[in-house]
Amino acid sequence: MAYTVDSEKCVNCGTCEPDCPVGAISEANDKRVIDAEKCISCGTCAADCPAEAIAE
Repeated sequence: MAYTVDSEKCVNCGTCEPDCPVGAISEANDKRVIDAEKCISCGTCAADCPAEAIAE
């Protein structure tokens, strides 16, 4: 199951994007989003998110 970003918690800091090994994270509407088709559920983004906005 792919990880998702809680848009209410996301502060759009961008910490998660460069750490994604498959490039599944991008910016949309001033928030980060995760492409479920690309996500490999590694959890790196969730571990790095200072706002705790990413979960599986």
